[in-house]
Amino acid sequence: STIERLLEGLTCLLEGALGDPDQALSALPVLGSEQARRLAVEWNATASDYPRDRPVHALFSEQAGRAPQATALALGEATMSYGELEARSNQLAWHLKARGVGPEVVVGLCLERSFEMVVGLLAILKAGGAYLPLDPDYPAERLRFMLDDAGAMVVVTTQAIADGLPAYGVLPVLLDEEAQAIAA
Repeated sequence: STIERLLEGLTCLLEGALGDPDQALSALPVLGSEQARRLAVEWNATASDYPRDRPVHALFSEQAGRAPQATALALGEATMSYGELEARSNQLAWHLKARGVGPEVVVGLCLERSFEMVVGLLAILKAGGAYLPLDPDYPAERLRFMLDDAGAMVVVTTQAIADGLPAYGVLPVLLDEEAQAIAA
């Protein structure tokens, strides 16, 4: 079946080239009509029922309860299980609640792509806060505007990133510096 699909693609390419010899190679078709339909319709039919009456962090917790040892995150060779992600996000959520995070409190999340970023996102939602994504590579003025415009009260980050953040009246939660307090 793989050879047949490759042959169909090659045939389509050659027919396109013969039909318009002046056409650029990059503009030639490589999928037959049946392959294009399968790709666009059948393989793209990913709709599924999803319980809209529960928030995503509650659905995550349910999944962590069903399969705590299953891999939830992978970054290079490192992995984190659902159980570990659930435990770490719960710890941070309680820490955020102790810092005043709750409903209608905007919490900035300014971290590089990492396990900690996912832990922070889940923790903010579990604490009841509103998540404000902040890219540490943005200029200080842009970050200041975003924090001010959203009315952020707390920023979850690390010491190294916090040193580059604009001086602003938000409470930083430093994941590296406060690791013991968060784990407690």
